[in-house]
Amino acid sequence: MGEFAINFGVGLIRAGVCLYDFVTYPLYAIFLQPWKESKLMNRQRAVEHPVSEGLCYHNNDPPHEFQVEIRSANITTVECALSYACRKHANKKAVGTRQILCESEEIQKNGKVFKKYELGEYSWLTYKEVDELAHNFGKGLRSVGHQPKENIVIFAETRKEWLISAMGCFKQSIPVCTLYATLGDEAVIHGINETEVRHVITSHELLPKFRIILSKCPNVTHVTYFCDQLKPTDLIGYKEGIIFNSFEEIIRKGERSDFSDVPPTADDTAIIMYTSGSTGAPKGVVMSHYNLVNSIIGYAVGLNVTKDDVYMAYLPLAHVLELMAESMMLMFGVPMGYSTPLTMTDRSSKIKRGTLGDCSVLRPTMMAAVPLILDRIYKGILEKVESQGPWLTKLFQYGLDYKLNWMRRGWNTPFCNWFVFRKIRLLLGGRLRLVAVGGAPLSPDTHDFVRASLGVPVLQGYGLTESCGCATLMDEYDMSTSRVGAPLQVCDIKLVNWDEGNYRITDKPRPRGEIMIGGANIAVGYYKNPEKTKDDFCNEDGRRWFRTGDIGEFGEDGSLKIIDRKKDLVKLQFGEYVSLGKVESELKVCPCVENVCVYADSTKNNVVAIVSPVQKNLEDLARSLGKEDLRREKLCLDEDVNKAILQELIGTAKKAKLEKFEIPGALYLTSELWTPDTGLVTAAFKLKRKSIQIKYQDAINRMYAS
Repeated sequence: MGEFAINFGVGLIRAGVCLYDFVTYPLYAIFLQPWKESKLMNRQRAVEHPVSEGLCYHNNDPPHEFQVEIRSANITTVECALSYACRKHANKKAVGTRQILCESEEIQKNGKVFKKYELGEYSWLTYKEVDELAHNFGKGLRSVGHQPKENIVIFAETRKEWLISAMGCFKQSIPVCTLYATLGDEAVIHGINETEVRHVITSHELLPKFRIILSKCPNVTHVTYFCDQLKPTDLIGYKEGIIFNSFEEIIRKGERSDFSDVPPTADDTAIIMYTSGSTGAPKGVVMSHYNLVNSIIGYAVGLNVTKDDVYMAYLPLAHVLELMAESMMLMFGVPMGYSTPLTMTDRSSKIKRGTLGDCSVLRPTMMAAVPLILDRIYKGILEKVESQGPWLTKLFQYGLDYKLNWMRRGWNTPFCNWFVFRKIRLLLGGRLRLVAVGGAPLSPDTHDFVRASLGVPVLQGYGLTESCGCATLMDEYDMSTSRVGAPLQVCDIKLVNWDEGNYRITDKPRPRGEIMIGGANIAVGYYKNPEKTKDDFCNEDGRRWFRTGDIGEFGEDGSLKIIDRKKDLVKLQFGEYVSLGKVESELKVCPCVENVCVYADSTKNNVVAIVSPVQKNLEDLARSLGKEDLRREKLCLDEDVNKAILQELIGTAKKAKLEKFEIPGALYLTSELWTPDTGLVTAAFKLKRKSIQIKYQDAINRMYAS
């Protein structure tokens, strides 16, 4: 079909839709009453609050009934909160895991062999059963010699056993030290040795790492592991003197023991959470029980959870975002089905062809996500649409623009939802009503695309490990992009001048400055690091504050926008400031980009980019250029391929309206995939800039020389 015919066809559809809008406008206006939603969109979300320094905003909404309930019950510890939830929702479904029926090998078109799962239905534990297992697990730890107030490490993937183990530790006042499952060996050794633990909890999949790790961790004497559904766990080849127990064995020991629970106090340490360490060795953030309870209360109010929700749990529980989300779901009695990014959809890489992914079986209504996941959904759907040809691509783009236009005015589009986006919604089960996003900036294109194509509010939030993940959150009526919402009710947000970066609270038209978060959710500090604690935490105006290092600006409605980060800001030769993180978040939506690191030399007047490309798109581009050798290493060095991808990158940058000096002037394609194992990204997939610069310094020099 020619370009003229496509445009003519779309034009006819536009005309028909305009006629439909004209005829149905009065009916929709009466039925939807969009002025009510428009009023909620434009409401004042936070108000100024007096402080001794800076400009502070405070959420002035009335207390939510959930807040009142928790305060009235005098709940001040996570143990008390979760025990309360288990009593309240005793017979409801709590946590579910799919049974692995079998594992088989599937030969791909390129000849590679992938292992695939065939999965059954979800098997559920009730709240009462979870509480009983946690009670016995905690007693089991005591029976093998673990003492209250003695640290323990959990180094495992997200699964029900992780949560139950942590709950059992809380019942015995045992501080839980969390380490990402994707951390490299050196970071794991650092966390184990710094916390001086004798006991490590891990999984069947990660246990083999300890054949090397244990020789460098002299304090460790006990290892508890979560079993695999299909394979027995091999315990041969480990350091002598280590006592191994499975998760089930610890529970059985607890059932036979006479130990009682040792409830913690509000000021006791609940978690020492190790951050992913983008600028060096991971730091342990000390969170008290009271910190975490306040964070749970804050997010529970912001997300408007209902008793009929179903939550999909798949993000790392060692990350504060998922830990808070799951704790909150427990408080509301929401069933949580466990998943992984490799089994989430029918097309996920570990799902056997022709069988159902986790979303199709669980049909969740809520999920948390990080921008990386949503970027992949965005690119995947676009690739699928574009493969159907230019006619459907243009039609889909028109449907997307049409829906966004009406959504921003407070209207729903039921027919557009059905004809254009119904199959996309089914990819995630068809019942999704809310997605919460955090962990990194979400690009405006991805934000708009996901909220329109899935037909759900995509609520971007902001928080750090040091604030127990809690700071701000968009509400479901906020249709903006690039913002992270107003302060949650348990904390205040203030901006203070950062003169070096030319950001001040007196700036017009918006006040700008370094973001500080204050409230009962602010962590105690960094573990065994009083100097860094003193630098980043302080007590002012009757509350504890954390200096984030992020630069923000307040909107007229009191919502916050992250515009820079101190460490990501580089001043170029002619005085322009470039925010590397901002540029990268815009370039990541380019279809050919798997990951990108932007580098700026302060003696130059432009930036350059190091790109790890998407393999399929790289091969498709190479074929269009007549290349016969499709090996990744070969293509990344090909001059024609580099030029073509640079042009795509420039086009994406111009579409995002980046300044001329923010657009990469040169490009280097790396054949290496950036995973935590390479040391180039953190466990949360944040860039390790210094490591990347050191590795690619020669390439950076060549780019600037050219």
